[in-house]
Amino acid sequence: MDEMKNGELEEALFSVYTTREAEKIWGLAENTVNKWCNRGKFYENEARKSGKVWLVTRNGMNRLTRK
Repeated sequence: MDEMKNGELEEALFSVYTTREAEKIWGLAENTVNKWCNRGKFYENEARKSGKVWLVTRNGMNRLTRK
């Protein structure tokens, strides 16, 4: 596996959010992002479920909110 530089690793770590974090950052109503996940609005590389928690990427959120 290719090694990532510290800056790249930090960028990757801080560009993934739980649905609650994303809703707060993008100013969306509660459960909006969770609904988007369950309805398949995100591309495969923009969201995934970890246990009971959905994780979404900044790119996916920007695409769906057009920001």
